[in-house]
Amino acid sequence: MQRGSYAPPPAHSPPLHHPVPQHVSTVPMMRSPPPPQPQSNSNYGNPYANQNVTGGTTFAPAFGGFMNDPTAQMGYQLGKTALNTSQEYMEQNLNRYVSIPALKHYFNVTTPYVLRKLLLVLFPWRHRPWSREQRPSHQASSSDPSANASYHFLPPREDLNAPDMYIPVMAFVTYILLSTLLAGLRGQFHPEVMGLTATTAFLVVLLEILGLKFGTYVLSVNNDSQLLDLVAYSGYKFVGVIVTLVVSETLNRGAGTGGWAGWTVFTYTFMANAFFLLRSLKYVLLPDSSSSTPAGSGMHTVARSQRNRRTQFLFIYSYIVQFIFMYILSRQDGSPTQTKTATAAAAAAAGKLGST
Repeated sequence: MQRGSYAPPPAHSPPLHHPVPQHVSTVPMMRSPPPPQPQSNSNYGNPYANQNVTGGTTFAPAFGGFMNDPTAQMGYQLGKTALNTSQEYMEQNLNRYVSIPALKHYFNVTTPYVLRKLLLVLFPWRHRPWSREQRPSHQASSSDPSANASYHFLPPREDLNAPDMYIPVMAFVTYILLSTLLAGLRGQFHPEVMGLTATTAFLVVLLEILGLKFGTYVLSVNNDSQLLDLVAYSGYKFVGVIVTLVVSETLNRGAGTGGWAGWTVFTYTFMANAFFLLRSLKYVLLPDSSSSTPAGSGMHTVARSQRNRRTQFLFIYSYIVQFIFMYILSRQDGSPTQTKTATAAAAAAAGKLGST
């Protein structure tokens, strides 16, 4: 079988037609990244390295140089001036009533001082001496030997007999928390216990300070440091009250501070606090006229009639006033009747809330 011969292709073939796309392509054109350039500085990769720095501060470009705006700078200066002015105004008004440098003197304490002072407040019977130590501020000049040197009292951390305000403040806060805790352990806690306890303690302190202020005015005690000493000494009663609450609750097994155990502990802490105040406040109200008192210490002697009045004030304050205030602060009744009454009142209040 023979194959037929094919005819040769024509000299001119028809043109080829390629399909034309009907939609435009949205594929982005890919380009190769530029070659890396050698970096001679340490700001490689920092987008803010080439920004101009004004006033020594660099801000992100998103803020648009807000702090470099003259209006913003003017507002900043006005705000700073107003803040400084208000701070100076408050300091000046506060210094009218309390001297801040003198107040810092009463918080200059250490841990050994606090421990020794607590033992002194609770066991003051055999302590000697009770006078405060003094140090000359500047010695008399050699050209004028007759001039007296100025003396000042040592801070509490250097003198055990010096009054401080750290222990009274901490004892005040501890008394409030302890009273609330004991009320909860006796089942007498309600939300108003802490507020009532804090209000009572604050009113006692306020009345005592007002009484001291009136007494110093009548007795012509015009030295501000002596008034701060009296305020500091008035807070040591909370140490005895705390000991009374803890020991009485332990011995009475949650029955409060009543009974023979409570009264025995209260009597001891009251007598210890009264004896401590009587001996400590003697140098404030009854300065010693002996030669051991420096001439420039500011502790001048008083007349005989004034001395008798100060002695009576010291006795009344140390024993009568302290007994009343310590009794009010340490009175914690844990009788079952009161517990049932408080529980019934709480249940009645809960029933009212449920019915509403």
